[in-house]
Amino acid sequence: MEKLRYTIIKSEKQYYNYCDMLENFLTQNKESLVEDVELLTLLIEKWDAEHTTFEELEPVQLIKALMEENNLKSKDLGIILNLSKGSVSKMLNYHKGLSKNTIRILSEHFKISQEAFNKPYKLVNEINRHFKNANLMNTKKDLGHTMAI
Repeated sequence: MEKLRYTIIKSEKQYYNYCDMLENFLTQNKESLVEDVELLTLLIEKWDAEHTTFEELEPVQLIKALMEENNLKSKDLGIILNLSKGSVSKMLNYHKGLSKNTIRILSEHFKISQEAFNKPYKLVNEINRHFKNANLMNTKKDLGHTMAI
């Protein structure tokens, strides 16, 4: 019986080997490698679906995890998103939410569904910073202005 060239991925080492092989095949762009590319892609996607917990992360945590996994710095993310360093910093520090365009670009760049980035999460508002209770964040406060009756 002929030995299979590729098998179901059973370890991280095998996963990374297959990722390297796939990347190599894609750069060669040869017609003879189309079936290898398709099979490796399928095996890698199966491993990712079973071993990646990105869906459980809130959007900013997900972005930070993807940045770490892809060895990206804030500056690199700014280039990808066409945003200023300040805007990226605000986004990563929970001061600014993700726009529809940012979600679309992240989804396309990292090959992850837009739903993973389009989840509700709490932003930190300068006005509310002194409150220790996170449930008070981003709520309108009665600043003590009362009308005399």
